[in-house]
Amino acid sequence: MNYLLLSSIQEKFNIFYLYLIKQLPSKRIIKIYDKSNYIRRVTGCRCAFWPPSKPLESKNVPLYLCRTKWNTCNWFFQTARLLTHAYNYTRKSAQENKTFLFIGTKRQAAAIIAEEAQKCGQPYVNNRWLGGILTNWSTVQGRVNYLKELDKREESGELDRLPKQEAASLRRKHDKLRQNLGGLRDMTQIPDIAIVVDPKRESTAIAECRKLGIPIISILDTNCDPNVVDIPIPANDDAIRSIRLIISTLADAIVTGKQAA
Repeated sequence: MNYLLLSSIQEKFNIFYLYLIKQLPSKRIIKIYDKSNYIRRVTGCRCAFWPPSKPLESKNVPLYLCRTKWNTCNWFFQTARLLTHAYNYTRKSAQENKTFLFIGTKRQAAAIIAEEAQKCGQPYVNNRWLGGILTNWSTVQGRVNYLKELDKREESGELDRLPKQEAASLRRKHDKLRQNLGGLRDMTQIPDIAIVVDPKRESTAIAECRKLGIPIISILDTNCDPNVVDIPIPANDDAIRSIRLIISTLADAIVTGKQAA
């Protein structure tokens, strides 16, 4: 890459920064704008292409799913612009008292999903997506109620008074339910919006959301199909810092929207 091209990219970054600094809280943009680490931290170092034979459906803004050193600016601009759009949409939805479901079962995202969902008081799935959580919610809700019942029995000390074998069996069930459905304790109905990390990995959850018409906000890496989500955010879904940046921004939008409601 020659000096003239580097100068052009630097100039574009400066223009994008001055424009976008007004759209999101400055700390967020500064993290995205960190030029020295942007490729590694936010967009990742991979270069992949969505099958060129399959044209992308029209979105709010054009989305390019290929990243090389020649179009880093495109990625930065689209990440910041679509994150701004997702932030505004999430905040407005929270003001309308809509509910959100955070979904992210990959190892890098599990702890972040739980932390940010609890911060804004929303349900989440971060261990394993059980088929039918949304499309068969009435059945799953029964298991959630059973989990709550086991919680109460454990807290009251009732399990300690049972025979050891029976208590051990109930505790194993309790641990398994808590691991898979613990984030859904406070979910009383099907959520209005889903926030997903890695739609390729969460293909079953994506299919259920699309079947029920639930809008999907998702971090979209270069190996994902942008046509299956409603609000894509181009970013690296394998980097912990990238996931935390995006998910914490959306969680803050929910908190802000609730306070303004």
